[in-house]
Amino acid sequence: MTGTARPVLLSVNVGMPKDVSWQGRTVHTGVWKHAVAGPATVRRLNIDGDGQGDRDGHGGEQRAVLVYQIQSQEYWRRYFGRDDFGYGHFGENLSVDGLPDDEVCIGDRYRIGTAEFEVTQPRVTCYRVGLRTGEPELPALLVAHHRPGFYMRVVHEGRIQAGDQIIKTRTGPYGVTVAEADALLYLPGRDPARLLDASRIPALSPGWQGSFRDLLAAAAQDTVPGWTGFRPLRVTEVVPETGAVSSIYLAAPDGSPLPAARAGQYLTLRIPGEGPPAPVRSYSLSSAPDAGTYRISVKREPHGLVSRYLTGGVRAGAVLDVAAPRGDFVLDSGTGPVLLISAGIGVTPVLSMLHALATARSDRDIWWLHGARGPREHALAAEAQALLASLPHVHQHVFYSAATPAERSLAHAAPGRLTEDTLRALAVPADASAYICGPAPFMTDIREALTGLGLDAGRIRTELFGALPSTNPGLTGQRRRPPHPPPGPAGTGPEVVFARSGISVPFATGRGSVLDLADACDVPTRWSCRTGVCHTCATPLLSGDIAYAPDPLEPPPDGQVLICCARPRTDIVLDM
Repeated sequence: MTGTARPVLLSVNVGMPKDVSWQGRTVHTGVWKHAVAGPATVRRLNIDGDGQGDRDGHGGEQRAVLVYQIQSQEYWRRYFGRDDFGYGHFGENLSVDGLPDDEVCIGDRYRIGTAEFEVTQPRVTCYRVGLRTGEPELPALLVAHHRPGFYMRVVHEGRIQAGDQIIKTRTGPYGVTVAEADALLYLPGRDPARLLDASRIPALSPGWQGSFRDLLAAAAQDTVPGWTGFRPLRVTEVVPETGAVSSIYLAAPDGSPLPAARAGQYLTLRIPGEGPPAPVRSYSLSSAPDAGTYRISVKREPHGLVSRYLTGGVRAGAVLDVAAPRGDFVLDSGTGPVLLISAGIGVTPVLSMLHALATARSDRDIWWLHGARGPREHALAAEAQALLASLPHVHQHVFYSAATPAERSLAHAAPGRLTEDTLRALAVPADASAYICGPAPFMTDIREALTGLGLDAGRIRTELFGALPSTNPGLTGQRRRPPHPPPGPAGTGPEVVFARSGISVPFATGRGSVLDLADACDVPTRWSCRTGVCHTCATPLLSGDIAYAPDPLEPPPDGQVLICCARPRTDIVLDM
Protein backbone atom coordinates (compact mmCIF):
# COMPACT_ATOMS: atom_id res chain seq x y z
CA MET A 1 0.00 0.00 0.00
CA THR A 2 1.39 3.41 -0.92
CA GLY A 3 0.36 7.04 -0.76
CA THR A 4 -3.10 7.76 0.63
CA ALA A 5 -4.71 4.50 -0.47
CA ARG A 6 -7.16 3.18 2.06
CA PRO A 7 -6.37 -0.02 3.92
CA VAL A 8 -8.00 -3.12 2.51
CA LEU A 9 -9.09 -6.47 3.93
CA LEU A 10 -7.13 -9.11 2.02
CA SER A 11 -8.43 -12.28 3.66
CA VAL A 12 -10.81 -13.50 6.37
CA ASN A 13 -9.32 -16.49 8.18
CA VAL A 14 -10.99 -18.92 10.58
CA GLY A 15 -10.19 -22.21 12.25
CA MET A 16 -11.57 -24.34 15.04
CA PRO A 17 -9.30 -25.55 17.86
CA LYS A 18 -7.52 -28.85 17.43
CA ASP A 19 -5.00 -30.95 19.36
CA VAL A 20 -1.38 -30.58 18.22
CA SER A 21 1.65 -32.53 19.47
CA TRP A 22 4.37 -30.33 20.99
CA GLN A 23 7.46 -31.40 22.95
CA GLY A 24 5.83 -34.68 23.99
CA ARG A 25 2.66 -32.92 25.15
CA THR A 26 -0.65 -32.00 23.58
CA VAL A 27 -1.68 -28.40 22.90
CA HIS A 28 -5.31 -27.53 22.19
CA THR A 29 -5.11 -24.49 19.94
CA GLY A 30 -7.00 -22.53 17.32
CA VAL A 31 -3.91 -20.83 15.89
CA TRP A 32 -4.26 -22.75 12.60
CA LYS A 33 -6.43 -20.52 10.38
CA HIS A 34 -7.54 -20.86 6.75
CA ALA A 35 -8.97 -18.31 4.35
CA VAL A 36 -12.75 -18.07 3.88
CA ALA A 37 -14.18 -17.92 0.37
CA GLY A 38 -16.90 -15.27 0.14
CA PRO A 39 -18.59 -13.28 2.90
CA ALA A 40 -18.24 -14.19 6.59
CA THR A 41 -20.46 -13.17 9.48
CA VAL A 42 -18.78 -11.39 12.38
CA ARG A 43 -20.43 -11.84 15.76
CA ARG A 44 -19.72 -10.38 19.18
CA LEU A 45 -17.29 -13.12 20.23
CA ASN A 46 -15.75 -14.19 16.93
CA ILE A 47 -16.30 -14.95 13.27
CA ASP A 48 -18.56 -17.81 12.21
CA GLY A 49 -16.43 -20.93 11.88
CA ASP A 50 -13.72 -19.63 14.20
CA GLY A 51 -12.77 -20.62 17.73
CA GLN A 52 -10.05 -20.34 20.36
CA GLY A 53 -8.46 -23.17 22.31
CA ASP A 54 -7.47 -21.06 25.32
CA ARG A 55 -10.04 -18.43 26.30
CA ASP A 56 -7.83 -17.11 29.12
CA GLY A 57 -5.37 -15.64 26.63
CA HIS A 58 -7.36 -15.40 23.40
CA GLY A 59 -10.93 -14.82 22.34
CA GLY A 60 -13.78 -13.34 24.33
CA GLU A 61 -15.40 -9.98 23.74
CA GLN A 62 -12.17 -7.96 24.02
CA ARG A 63 -10.20 -10.27 21.72
CA ALA A 64 -12.83 -11.32 19.23
CA VAL A 65 -10.76 -10.69 16.09
CA LEU A 66 -6.97 -10.73 15.54
CA VAL A 67 -5.51 -8.50 12.82
CA TYR A 68 -2.14 -8.83 11.09
CA GLN A 69 -0.68 -6.84 8.23
CA ILE A 70 0.67 -8.19 4.94
CA GLN A 71 3.58 -5.74 5.35
CA SER A 72 4.62 -7.52 8.55
CA GLN A 73 4.23 -10.93 6.93
CA GLU A 74 6.55 -9.82 4.15
CA TYR A 75 8.99 -8.51 6.74
CA TRP A 76 9.14 -11.93 8.39
CA ARG A 77 9.50 -13.68 5.03
CA ARG A 78 12.65 -11.69 4.45
CA TYR A 79 13.87 -12.09 8.05
CA PHE A 80 13.57 -15.87 8.07
CA GLY A 81 14.33 -16.38 4.40
CA ARG A 82 11.03 -18.17 3.84
CA ASP A 83 8.39 -17.96 1.14
CA ASP A 84 5.65 -20.11 2.67
CA PHE A 85 3.89 -17.60 4.93
CA GLY A 86 0.30 -17.19 3.75
CA TYR A 87 -2.89 -15.61 5.01
CA GLY A 88 -3.70 -16.79 8.51
CA HIS A 89 -0.19 -18.14 9.05
CA PHE A 90 0.32 -15.85 12.06
CA GLY A 91 -2.95 -16.89 13.65
CA GLU A 92 -4.75 -13.79 12.42
CA ASN A 93 -8.44 -13.61 11.53
CA LEU A 94 -8.02 -10.59 9.29
CA SER A 95 -5.06 -10.27 6.94
CA VAL A 96 -4.93 -6.63 5.90
CA ASP A 97 -3.05 -4.29 3.62
CA GLY A 98 -2.24 -1.29 5.80
CA LEU A 99 -3.13 -0.55 9.47
CA PRO A 100 0.51 -0.63 10.67
CA ASP A 101 1.09 -1.20 14.36
CA ASP A 102 2.96 2.09 14.73
CA GLU A 103 -0.02 4.09 13.38
CA VAL A 104 -3.14 2.29 14.64
CA CYS A 105 -4.06 3.44 18.17
CA ILE A 106 -5.82 1.69 21.01
CA GLY A 107 -9.45 2.83 20.86
CA ASP A 108 -9.49 3.47 17.09
CA ARG A 109 -12.64 2.21 15.39
CA TYR A 110 -12.95 0.83 11.86
CA ARG A 111 -15.86 -0.17 9.61
CA ILE A 112 -15.32 -3.19 7.38
CA GLY A 113 -18.24 -4.30 5.26
CA THR A 114 -21.30 -3.91 7.49
CA ALA A 115 -19.42 -4.58 10.74
CA GLU A 116 -17.65 -2.11 13.02
CA PHE A 117 -14.65 -2.87 15.24
CA GLU A 118 -12.64 -1.20 18.03
CA VAL A 119 -8.93 -1.79 18.71
CA THR A 120 -8.51 -3.13 22.26
CA GLN A 121 -4.93 -4.36 22.72
CA PRO A 122 -1.82 -5.72 21.01
CA ARG A 123 -1.54 -9.45 20.32
CA VAL A 124 -0.96 -11.59 23.40
CA THR A 125 2.67 -12.72 23.50
CA CYS A 126 2.26 -16.48 23.33
CA TYR A 127 4.36 -19.47 22.32
CA ARG A 128 1.66 -20.77 19.97
CA VAL A 129 2.45 -18.35 17.16
CA GLY A 130 5.97 -19.81 17.23
CA LEU A 131 4.46 -23.29 17.20
CA ARG A 132 2.33 -22.44 14.17
CA THR A 133 5.16 -20.90 12.13
CA GLY A 134 7.87 -23.30 13.27
CA GLU A 135 9.91 -20.35 14.59
CA PRO A 136 10.03 -20.74 18.43
CA GLU A 137 11.68 -17.35 18.97
CA LEU A 138 8.93 -15.49 17.08
CA PRO A 139 6.95 -14.38 20.20
CA ALA A 140 10.00 -12.41 21.37
CA LEU A 141 10.73 -11.11 17.88
CA LEU A 142 7.19 -9.76 17.40
CA VAL A 143 7.76 -7.51 20.41
CA ALA A 144 11.41 -6.64 19.78
CA HIS A 145 10.67 -5.64 16.18
CA HIS A 146 7.45 -3.77 17.11
CA ARG A 147 5.22 -5.89 14.85
CA PRO A 148 2.77 -7.66 17.20
CA GLY A 149 -0.56 -7.16 15.39
CA PHE A 150 -3.65 -6.37 17.41
CA TYR A 151 -7.03 -7.50 18.67
CA MET A 152 -10.39 -5.81 18.12
CA ARG A 153 -13.78 -6.14 19.71
CA VAL A 154 -16.93 -6.16 17.60
CA VAL A 155 -18.93 -2.94 18.09
CA HIS A 156 -21.57 -3.85 15.50
CA GLU A 157 -22.00 -7.34 14.08
CA GLY A 158 -22.07 -7.69 10.32
CA ARG A 159 -20.74 -9.29 7.16
CA ILE A 160 -17.22 -8.86 5.81
CA GLN A 161 -15.22 -10.32 2.92
CA ALA A 162 -11.87 -10.04 1.18
CA GLY A 163 -11.63 -6.84 -0.84
CA ASP A 164 -13.63 -4.71 1.60
CA GLN A 165 -12.15 -1.30 2.27
CA ILE A 166 -11.31 -0.48 5.90
CA ILE A 167 -12.73 2.89 6.93
CA LYS A 168 -11.71 4.63 10.15
CA THR A 169 -14.77 5.89 12.06
CA ARG A 170 -13.23 7.10 15.35
CA THR A 171 -9.80 7.93 16.79
CA GLY A 172 -8.84 6.58 20.19
CA PRO A 173 -7.84 8.97 23.01
CA TYR A 174 -4.23 9.72 24.04
CA GLY A 175 -2.76 8.53 20.72
CA VAL A 176 -1.19 5.34 22.14
CA THR A 177 -0.35 3.16 19.16
CA VAL A 178 -0.45 -0.63 19.19
CA ALA A 179 3.35 -0.77 18.98
CA GLU A 180 3.71 1.74 21.82
CA ALA A 181 1.26 -0.12 24.06
CA ASP A 182 3.10 -3.37 23.38
CA ALA A 183 6.43 -1.77 24.27
CA LEU A 184 4.99 -0.21 27.44
CA LEU A 185 4.10 -3.66 28.71
CA TYR A 186 7.01 -5.75 27.51
CA LEU A 187 10.08 -3.53 26.99
CA PRO A 188 12.31 -1.49 29.33
CA GLY A 189 12.60 2.29 29.39
CA ARG A 190 8.86 2.91 29.63
CA ASP A 191 7.63 6.48 30.10
CA PRO A 192 5.47 6.68 33.28
CA ALA A 193 3.36 9.48 31.77
CA ARG A 194 2.52 7.38 28.71
CA LEU A 195 1.92 4.37 30.92
CA LEU A 196 -0.64 6.43 32.82
CA ASP A 197 -2.21 7.61 29.56
CA ALA A 198 -2.52 4.05 28.29
CA SER A 199 -4.11 2.84 31.54
CA ARG A 200 -6.87 5.45 31.10
CA ILE A 201 -7.99 4.40 27.61
CA PRO A 202 -11.56 3.07 28.03
CA ALA A 203 -11.25 0.70 25.07
CA LEU A 204 -8.09 -0.98 26.40
CA SER A 205 -8.91 -4.51 27.55
CA PRO A 206 -9.25 -4.88 31.35
CA GLY A 207 -6.30 -7.27 31.55
CA TRP A 208 -3.93 -4.74 29.99
CA GLN A 209 -5.37 -1.93 32.09
CA GLY A 210 -4.60 -3.98 35.20
CA SER A 211 -1.07 -4.75 33.99
CA PHE A 212 -0.38 -1.05 33.39
CA ARG A 213 -1.73 -0.16 36.84
CA ASP A 214 0.54 -2.80 38.36
CA LEU A 215 3.54 -1.34 36.53
CA LEU A 216 2.68 2.14 37.79
CA ALA A 217 2.33 0.85 41.35
CA ALA A 218 5.62 -1.06 41.15
CA ALA A 219 7.42 2.03 39.85
CA ALA A 220 6.24 3.95 42.91
CA GLN A 221 7.52 1.35 45.38
CA ASP A 222 10.88 -0.03 46.36
CA THR A 223 10.64 -3.68 45.36
CA VAL A 224 14.33 -4.55 45.73
CA PRO A 225 14.85 -7.30 48.35
CA GLY A 226 16.60 -6.20 51.55
CA TRP A 227 19.57 -8.46 50.72
CA THR A 228 20.57 -11.09 48.20
CA GLY A 229 20.68 -14.80 48.93
CA PHE A 230 20.45 -16.11 52.48
CA ARG A 231 21.93 -14.42 55.56
CA PRO A 232 22.17 -15.77 59.11
CA LEU A 233 19.59 -14.50 61.58
CA ARG A 234 19.53 -15.39 65.25
CA VAL A 235 16.48 -16.74 67.05
CA THR A 236 15.91 -14.42 70.01
CA GLU A 237 12.71 -15.92 71.41
CA VAL A 238 10.25 -18.75 70.83
CA VAL A 239 6.73 -18.08 72.16
CA PRO A 240 3.95 -20.71 72.16
CA GLU A 241 0.71 -19.13 70.91
CA THR A 242 -1.53 -22.24 70.98
CA GLY A 243 -0.90 -25.94 71.42
CA ALA A 244 0.17 -26.16 67.76
CA VAL A 245 1.42 -22.65 66.91
CA SER A 246 4.61 -20.95 68.04
CA SER A 247 6.05 -17.56 67.16
CA ILE A 248 9.76 -17.39 66.34
CA TYR A 249 11.46 -14.00 66.72
CA LEU A 250 14.49 -13.30 64.52
CA ALA A 251 17.13 -10.59 64.69
CA ALA A 252 20.47 -9.69 63.14
CA PRO A 253 23.33 -11.32 65.08
CA ASP A 254 24.99 -7.92 65.57
CA GLY A 255 21.78 -6.29 66.81
CA SER A 256 21.44 -3.94 63.84
CA PRO A 257 17.86 -3.29 62.64
CA LEU A 258 16.62 -5.54 59.87
CA PRO A 259 15.25 -3.93 56.69
CA ALA A 260 11.58 -3.07 56.79
CA ALA A 261 9.25 -5.49 55.05
CA ARG A 262 5.99 -4.68 53.31
CA ALA A 263 2.88 -5.69 55.22
CA GLY A 264 1.89 -9.19 54.05
CA GLN A 265 5.29 -10.40 52.85
CA TYR A 266 6.97 -13.67 53.81
CA LEU A 267 10.40 -14.99 54.79
CA THR A 268 12.07 -18.04 53.31
CA LEU A 269 14.15 -20.08 55.77
CA ARG A 270 16.85 -22.66 55.15
CA ILE A 271 17.40 -24.91 58.13
CA PRO A 272 21.09 -25.93 58.55
CA GLY A 273 21.68 -29.42 59.84
CA GLU A 274 18.27 -30.76 58.78
CA GLY A 275 19.38 -32.00 55.32
CA PRO A 276 21.00 -32.78 53.06
CA PRO A 277 19.99 -30.77 51.23
CA ALA A 278 18.99 -28.29 53.92
CA PRO A 279 15.18 -27.94 53.72
CA VAL A 280 13.77 -24.61 52.59
CA ARG A 281 10.35 -23.32 53.66
CA SER A 282 8.46 -20.02 53.51
CA TYR A 283 6.41 -18.42 56.30
CA SER A 284 4.49 -15.16 56.42
CA LEU A 285 5.68 -12.41 58.69
CA SER A 286 3.18 -11.86 61.51
CA SER A 287 4.86 -8.79 63.04
CA ALA A 288 4.77 -5.10 62.29
CA PRO A 289 6.65 -4.67 59.00
CA ASP A 290 9.00 -1.97 60.31
CA ALA A 291 9.81 -3.39 63.75
CA GLY A 292 13.54 -3.83 63.05
CA THR A 293 13.20 -7.53 63.85
CA TYR A 294 11.06 -10.23 62.27
CA ARG A 295 8.50 -12.65 63.64
CA ILE A 296 6.98 -15.68 61.99
CA SER A 297 4.21 -17.74 63.55
CA VAL A 298 4.34 -21.39 62.54
CA LYS A 299 1.77 -24.17 62.90
CA ARG A 300 3.18 -27.62 63.64
CA GLU A 301 2.16 -30.11 60.97
CA PRO A 302 2.16 -33.82 61.85
CA HIS A 303 4.60 -34.75 59.08
CA GLY A 304 6.28 -31.37 58.67
CA LEU A 305 10.03 -31.71 59.23
CA VAL A 306 10.63 -27.96 59.39
CA SER A 307 7.45 -26.96 61.21
CA ARG A 308 8.10 -29.57 63.92
CA TYR A 309 11.64 -28.25 64.34
CA LEU A 310 10.52 -24.62 64.52
CA THR A 311 7.69 -25.29 66.97
CA GLY A 312 9.47 -27.81 69.18
CA GLY A 313 13.20 -28.07 68.48
CA VAL A 314 14.57 -24.59 67.90
CA ARG A 315 15.79 -22.57 70.88
CA ALA A 316 16.82 -18.97 71.48
CA GLY A 317 20.35 -18.50 70.18
CA ALA A 318 19.93 -20.82 67.18
CA VAL A 319 20.98 -19.41 63.80
CA LEU A 320 18.83 -19.86 60.70
CA ASP A 321 19.59 -18.94 57.10
CA VAL A 322 16.95 -16.45 55.96
CA ALA A 323 16.19 -14.82 52.61
CA ALA A 324 14.94 -11.22 52.57
CA PRO A 325 11.20 -10.51 52.80
CA ARG A 326 9.46 -11.09 49.48
CA GLY A 327 6.01 -11.45 48.01
CA ASP A 328 3.37 -9.30 46.32
CA PHE A 329 0.54 -10.22 48.70
CA VAL A 330 0.93 -6.77 50.25
CA LEU A 331 -1.36 -4.12 51.64
CA ASP A 332 -2.24 -1.37 49.19
CA SER A 333 -1.75 2.29 49.99
CA GLY A 334 -5.32 3.29 49.20
CA THR A 335 -7.91 4.91 51.41
CA GLY A 336 -10.95 2.73 50.65
CA PRO A 337 -12.39 -0.11 52.70
CA VAL A 338 -10.17 -3.13 53.31
CA LEU A 339 -11.23 -6.70 54.08
CA LEU A 340 -8.70 -8.79 56.02
CA ILE A 341 -10.01 -12.35 55.79
CA SER A 342 -8.28 -15.42 57.22
CA ALA A 343 -8.74 -18.92 58.52
CA GLY A 344 -6.47 -20.79 60.93
CA ILE A 345 -2.78 -19.97 60.61
CA GLY A 346 -3.67 -17.86 57.56
CA VAL A 347 -4.06 -15.04 60.07
CA THR A 348 -0.32 -14.27 59.96
CA PRO A 349 0.03 -12.04 56.85
CA VAL A 350 -3.22 -10.17 57.47
CA LEU A 351 -2.13 -9.59 61.08
CA SER A 352 1.00 -7.91 59.71
CA MET A 353 -1.28 -5.74 57.58
CA LEU A 354 -3.32 -4.91 60.67
CA HIS A 355 -0.12 -3.88 62.46
CA ALA A 356 0.69 -1.53 59.57
CA LEU A 357 -2.79 0.01 59.65
CA ALA A 358 -2.58 0.50 63.42
CA THR A 359 0.89 2.06 63.20
CA ALA A 360 -0.38 4.51 60.57
CA ARG A 361 -3.48 5.26 62.70
CA SER A 362 -5.48 4.53 59.57
CA ASP A 363 -9.00 5.87 59.27
CA ARG A 364 -9.88 3.30 56.58
CA ASP A 365 -12.97 1.18 57.01
CA ILE A 366 -11.38 -2.11 58.20
CA TRP A 367 -13.17 -5.45 58.23
CA TRP A 368 -11.48 -8.20 60.24
CA LEU A 369 -12.99 -11.60 59.40
CA HIS A 370 -11.40 -14.73 60.86
CA GLY A 371 -12.39 -18.37 61.17
CA ALA A 372 -11.01 -21.01 63.55
CA ARG A 373 -12.19 -24.24 65.13
CA GLY A 374 -12.34 -22.63 68.55
CA PRO A 375 -10.42 -20.53 71.08
CA ARG A 376 -7.68 -23.14 71.58
CA GLU A 377 -6.87 -22.95 67.84
CA HIS A 378 -7.29 -19.17 67.58
CA ALA A 379 -3.68 -17.98 67.46
CA LEU A 380 -2.74 -14.37 68.21
CA ALA A 381 -6.33 -13.47 69.07
CA ALA A 382 -5.49 -11.07 71.93
CA GLU A 383 -2.93 -9.24 69.80
CA ALA A 384 -5.40 -8.77 66.95
CA GLN A 385 -8.05 -7.59 69.40
CA ALA A 386 -5.73 -4.94 70.86
CA LEU A 387 -4.80 -3.64 67.41
CA LEU A 388 -8.43 -3.47 66.32
CA ALA A 389 -9.33 -1.58 69.49
CA SER A 390 -6.81 1.12 68.54
CA LEU A 391 -8.44 1.86 65.18
CA PRO A 392 -11.51 4.10 64.67
CA HIS A 393 -13.46 2.30 61.91
CA VAL A 394 -13.46 -1.44 62.55
CA HIS A 395 -15.87 -4.29 61.86
CA GLN A 396 -14.73 -7.47 63.61
CA HIS A 397 -16.36 -10.85 62.99
CA VAL A 398 -14.91 -14.13 64.28
CA PHE A 399 -16.37 -17.55 63.47
CA TYR A 400 -15.79 -20.74 65.49
CA SER A 401 -16.77 -23.97 63.72
CA ALA A 402 -16.24 -26.41 66.64
CA ALA A 403 -16.67 -24.48 69.90
CA THR A 404 -19.16 -24.60 72.73
CA PRO A 405 -21.75 -21.83 73.11
CA ALA A 406 -19.85 -20.59 76.18
CA GLU A 407 -16.58 -20.42 74.26
CA ARG A 408 -18.23 -18.53 71.42
CA SER A 409 -19.89 -16.14 73.85
CA LEU A 410 -16.63 -15.36 75.62
CA ALA A 411 -14.90 -14.58 72.32
CA HIS A 412 -17.94 -12.83 70.76
CA ALA A 413 -17.67 -15.40 67.96
CA ALA A 414 -20.42 -16.57 65.64
CA PRO A 415 -21.02 -20.28 65.00
CA GLY A 416 -20.00 -21.98 61.76
CA ARG A 417 -17.72 -20.86 58.97
CA LEU A 418 -17.30 -17.91 56.68
CA THR A 419 -19.43 -18.49 53.57
CA GLU A 420 -21.05 -16.45 50.83
CA ASP A 421 -24.25 -16.35 52.89
CA THR A 422 -22.48 -15.00 55.98
CA LEU A 423 -20.59 -12.44 53.87
CA ARG A 424 -23.85 -11.33 52.30
CA ALA A 425 -25.47 -10.99 55.72
CA LEU A 426 -22.54 -8.87 56.90
CA ALA A 427 -23.01 -6.53 53.91
CA VAL A 428 -19.31 -6.18 53.16
CA PRO A 429 -18.65 -3.15 50.94
CA ALA A 430 -18.42 -3.88 47.22
CA ASP A 431 -15.74 -1.24 46.70
CA ALA A 432 -13.30 -2.83 49.17
CA SER A 433 -9.87 -4.31 48.61
CA ALA A 434 -9.78 -7.86 49.97
CA TYR A 435 -6.85 -9.92 51.29
CA ILE A 436 -7.48 -13.61 51.93
CA CYS A 437 -5.20 -16.23 53.49
CA GLY A 438 -5.97 -19.74 54.68
CA PRO A 439 -6.37 -23.24 53.28
CA ALA A 440 -6.63 -23.33 49.49
CA PRO A 441 -10.33 -24.42 49.38
CA PHE A 442 -11.20 -21.63 51.83
CA MET A 443 -9.49 -19.02 49.65
CA THR A 444 -11.19 -20.31 46.50
CA ASP A 445 -14.61 -20.25 48.16
CA ILE A 446 -14.17 -16.77 49.62
CA ARG A 447 -12.83 -15.34 46.36
CA GLU A 448 -15.83 -16.73 44.48
CA ALA A 449 -18.18 -15.47 47.19
CA LEU A 450 -16.76 -11.95 47.05
CA THR A 451 -16.94 -11.74 43.27
CA GLY A 452 -20.51 -13.01 43.52
CA LEU A 453 -21.23 -10.13 45.88
CA GLY A 454 -19.93 -7.61 43.37
CA LEU A 455 -16.29 -7.07 44.34
CA ASP A 456 -13.92 -6.42 41.45
CA ALA A 457 -11.84 -9.58 40.99
CA GLY A 458 -8.75 -7.42 40.46
CA ARG A 459 -9.08 -6.10 44.02
CA ILE A 460 -9.17 -9.55 45.63
CA ARG A 461 -5.75 -10.93 46.63
CA THR A 462 -4.91 -14.35 48.03
CA GLU A 463 -1.76 -15.85 49.53
CA LEU A 464 -0.90 -19.50 49.03
CA PHE A 465 2.06 -21.43 50.39
CA GLY A 466 3.08 -24.63 48.73
CA ALA A 467 3.41 -24.66 44.97
CA LEU A 468 1.43 -22.02 43.08
CA PRO A 469 -1.21 -23.17 40.59
CA SER A 470 0.14 -23.89 37.12
CA THR A 471 -0.36 -21.55 34.17
CA ASN A 472 0.31 -23.69 31.10
CA PRO A 473 -1.87 -22.22 28.33
CA GLY A 474 -3.30 -24.66 25.86
CA LEU A 475 -1.92 -27.88 27.33
CA THR A 476 -4.46 -30.67 27.63
CA GLY A 477 -4.53 -34.12 29.17
CA GLN A 478 -1.87 -33.27 31.75
CA ARG A 479 -1.70 -35.81 34.55
CA ARG A 480 -0.56 -34.03 37.68
CA ARG A 481 1.93 -35.98 39.77
CA PRO A 482 3.82 -34.97 42.90
CA PRO A 483 7.15 -33.32 42.02
CA HIS A 484 9.90 -35.88 41.46
CA PRO A 485 13.44 -36.13 40.04
CA PRO A 486 13.45 -36.11 36.23
CA PRO A 487 13.63 -39.41 34.36
CA GLY A 488 16.97 -40.65 33.11
CA PRO A 489 20.50 -40.29 34.48
CA ALA A 490 21.03 -37.66 37.15
CA GLY A 491 22.57 -34.41 35.99
CA THR A 492 26.05 -33.31 37.01
CA GLY A 493 25.50 -29.55 36.99
CA PRO A 494 24.55 -27.09 39.74
CA GLU A 495 21.88 -28.07 42.24
CA VAL A 496 18.43 -26.57 41.61
CA VAL A 497 16.15 -26.39 44.65
CA PHE A 498 12.43 -25.90 44.04
CA ALA A 499 11.63 -24.64 47.53
CA ARG A 500 7.82 -24.70 47.50
CA SER A 501 7.75 -28.11 45.85
CA GLY A 502 10.29 -29.56 48.28
CA ILE A 503 12.69 -31.17 45.80
CA SER A 504 16.31 -30.61 44.83
CA VAL A 505 17.85 -31.91 41.60
CA PRO A 506 21.13 -31.34 39.73
CA PHE A 507 20.89 -29.54 36.42
CA ALA A 508 21.76 -31.71 33.44
CA THR A 509 23.89 -30.51 30.53
CA GLY A 510 21.65 -30.10 27.52
CA ARG A 511 18.51 -29.77 29.65
CA GLY A 512 17.69 -26.38 28.11
CA SER A 513 16.23 -24.00 30.67
CA VAL A 514 15.25 -24.15 34.32
CA LEU A 515 11.65 -24.22 33.08
CA ASP A 516 12.43 -27.35 31.06
CA LEU A 517 13.85 -28.96 34.21
CA ALA A 518 10.79 -27.97 36.23
CA ASP A 519 8.52 -29.46 33.55
CA ALA A 520 10.50 -32.71 33.65
CA CYS A 521 10.09 -32.83 37.44
CA ASP A 522 6.33 -32.08 37.34
CA VAL A 523 6.96 -28.97 39.41
CA PRO A 524 3.96 -26.67 38.83
CA THR A 525 5.05 -23.96 36.41
CA ARG A 526 3.69 -20.67 35.11
CA TRP A 527 4.53 -19.52 31.58
CA SER A 528 3.14 -18.24 28.30
CA CYS A 529 5.74 -17.05 25.77
CA ARG A 530 8.71 -19.28 26.78
CA THR A 531 11.03 -16.74 25.12
CA GLY A 532 11.73 -14.16 27.85
CA VAL A 533 9.05 -11.61 26.95
CA CYS A 534 5.84 -11.92 28.96
CA HIS A 535 7.34 -12.40 32.48
CA THR A 536 4.61 -14.90 33.36
CA CYS A 537 7.39 -17.26 34.51
CA ALA A 538 9.13 -14.66 36.72
CA THR A 539 10.11 -16.47 39.94
CA PRO A 540 11.89 -15.26 43.08
CA LEU A 541 15.53 -16.36 43.04
CA LEU A 542 16.37 -16.87 46.70
CA SER A 543 20.04 -17.65 46.20
CA GLY A 544 22.56 -18.46 43.50
CA ASP A 545 23.38 -17.10 40.07
CA ILE A 546 21.94 -17.74 36.61
CA ALA A 547 22.74 -16.99 32.99
CA TYR A 548 20.23 -16.23 30.24
CA ALA A 549 20.05 -17.74 26.77
CA PRO A 550 18.48 -15.97 25.02
CA ASP A 551 18.61 -12.71 26.93
CA PRO A 552 15.12 -11.51 27.91
CA LEU A 553 13.84 -8.38 26.23
CA GLU A 554 13.52 -6.79 29.67
CA PRO A 555 15.26 -8.14 32.78
CA PRO A 556 12.92 -9.11 35.62
CA PRO A 557 12.93 -7.11 38.87
CA ASP A 558 15.87 -7.59 41.22
CA GLY A 559 15.58 -10.86 43.09
CA GLN A 560 13.58 -12.59 40.33
CA VAL A 561 14.50 -14.75 37.38
CA LEU A 562 12.77 -15.66 34.10
CA ILE A 563 13.03 -19.43 34.26
CA CYS A 564 11.98 -19.93 30.62
CA CYS A 565 15.39 -18.75 29.38
CA ALA A 566 17.57 -19.20 32.49
CA ARG A 567 20.29 -21.74 33.24
CA PRO A 568 22.04 -22.03 36.61
CA ARG A 569 25.65 -20.91 36.92
CA THR A 570 25.80 -21.99 40.57
CA ASP A 571 23.53 -23.88 42.93
CA ILE A 572 20.24 -21.98 43.04
CA VAL A 573 17.13 -21.90 45.24
CA LEU A 574 13.86 -20.92 43.55
CA ASP A 575 10.61 -20.01 45.28
CA MET A 576 8.50 -22.46 43.29
